[in-house]
Amino acid sequence: MNIGEIARRAGVSRSTVSYALSGKRPVAANTRRRIQDVINELGYRPNATARALKEGRTRTIGLVIPPAGNRLTHMQLDFVASVVDAAARVDLDVLLSPSGGDHDRSFERLVSESRVDGVILMEIRLEDTRVGRLQDAGLPFVGIGHTAGDQEMSWIDVDYADLVQRCVHHLADLGHRQVALVTRSRELISAGYGPARRASEGFEAALAERGLDGIEVPCGDDARSGQECVEALLRSHADLTAVTTINEAALPGIQRALADSGLQVPYDFSITGVAAKTWAEDFRPPLTAADVPALEMGEKAVSLLVERIAAPDTPPRHILLTPPISLRSSTAAAPAGRHARANRAAH
Repeated sequence: MNIGEIARRAGVSRSTVSYALSGKRPVAANTRRRIQDVINELGYRPNATARALKEGRTRTIGLVIPPAGNRLTHMQLDFVASVVDAAARVDLDVLLSPSGGDHDRSFERLVSESRVDGVILMEIRLEDTRVGRLQDAGLPFVGIGHTAGDQEMSWIDVDYADLVQRCVHHLADLGHRQVALVTRSRELISAGYGPARRASEGFEAALAERGLDGIEVPCGDDARSGQECVEALLRSHADLTAVTTINEAALPGIQRALADSGLQVPYDFSITGVAAKTWAEDFRPPLTAADVPALEMGEKAVSLLVERIAAPDTPPRHILLTPPISLRSSTAAAPAGRHARANRAAH
């Protein structure tokens, strides 16, 4: 039960309930009694963190998202929705602010103009100037992802190195000997995008451990790029039988490229990767993947940020998630070879 529900039942605004609880502004006696009656009826007890937050200046948190011109993936959209819902449950509003490219001024306004009590920062780079700016400003924040030197920041992240490594081991167990990693765009990789760098580390480690041939290819975050990427891979690597990916936005294009080449998933070609559950289940056939728990991450990020706002001197916390690989229908035993597949397709 939250302040919004109390306000609805008492027939007043959320701010009126907040003022009645905090005493920051006078509230008419009859209105206060009505609010108290609802509180007594519902058994509402604000928790210690919420009481600490009542001294916040804005009761608003900032969510720094990728540039508005970029189409957010399902994973990112799930995360944004989860942050908004989790914030509402503790009576906080969320201000969305794009960052990157021409949007740096938006981020600077968020930091310097006291618009928010804290910030959740998405798409972290290994070396990220935004992290330093938030630290210099003394503004509480939580990273979705973490920098190379992350000791002073609180963050929540997915263990991309471990997940990609496990995806490759799964393919090796099925007999695949040549595997490709379809990663993120060249621009993100060159900018030091954390998940791409860590996925590459996991990929290389698994190749070495299992003695596999592998190729890593950058790919734009869209279906067309995914199609072009896999078409080029199929032309240049005749013995390629499997792909793993961290680029969920490219998945529809990957699917189209394989279908256009006459390759049937999973009998001719296997695909696995790290993706939001929605993308994995919408893939045909459903994708064997580590399902990124975006909704859980959003809730945990808000909880971490509320802690930082209420008690900024507490030690930073780090949460690294390693979801299991969900075995679906997109992986199978390695085929005999490209020529055998071609002959079967011809008949």
